[in-house]
Amino acid sequence: MNINWYPGHMKKTADSIRENLKKVDVVLELIDARAPKSSKNPMIEELKGEKPTILIMTKEDLADKKETNKWKSYYKSNGYEVVSLNASTGEGIKSLFNAIDRVMASKREKNRERGIESELVKAMIVGVPNVGKSSLINTLAEKKSTKTGNRPGVTKTNQWIRVENKLNLLDTPGVLWPKFESEDLALNLAYIGSIKDEVLPLETIALKLIEKLQKEYPEMLENRYKIEISYNPLETMEDIAKKRGAISRGNEIDYSRTTDIILDEFRKGVIGNISLEKADV
Repeated sequence: MNINWYPGHMKKTADSIRENLKKVDVVLELIDARAPKSSKNPMIEELKGEKPTILIMTKEDLADKKETNKWKSYYKSNGYEVVSLNASTGEGIKSLFNAIDRVMASKREKNRERGIESELVKAMIVGVPNVGKSSLINTLAEKKSTKTGNRPGVTKTNQWIRVENKLNLLDTPGVLWPKFESEDLALNLAYIGSIKDEVLPLETIALKLIEKLQKEYPEMLENRYKIEISYNPLETMEDIAKKRGAISRGNEIDYSRTTDIILDEFRKGVIGNISLEKADV
């Protein structure tokens, strides 16, 4: 499957991130806890250089908690300051502020030596589309500062948001990179909604997701859809369609509607707490 996704606004976003890095103290890099490797944009690593960074695993409430903890340990062992959180409920926000204090400790000490007492931190929020940047900002600011949605591309431009006297946040549009390294990586980004559905062969994506869940979370599929899964993903998809009444005239399977059901329920976490990637990397 050939999924390349790098329109003009992605390049503009990357250029803007590079330009604005000089204005901030720390980078808050968001990755999706369901796909902690696939959703980590290698361009961001290159763009930010030596800028202090906190890796934030979002949507932890949708992921397999055991795998999330393994991924946190993995990234910490590779030198990252890591927190996981649920931006919708605010769970994990305290850990984020503690991480910011740790990362900023050295700079604050140098500022005090120069007679600068301000505790305000300027931070840039970056990540792939639909990773939860706007939801996190709204939770931090305790208001609807930015638009949110379960689809990529909601944030269109850079915007600064003040969080009391603690943080000045620069929100940036989601950015992908020019070419994905593998089909699995591209599929994972498609599953979590980081690539616009309009450019994807969605029925194929749904079949691939069923195939993956059959291998790794079969009980969740069976429990959610009240079926006995088949070794054939297409047969499983058809069984789901019958259970959900996704049948068109002539008693034909409505594959498009079934696709929407499967992808929507996976993305909302109603199938279960699922991690697409294991931490044995």
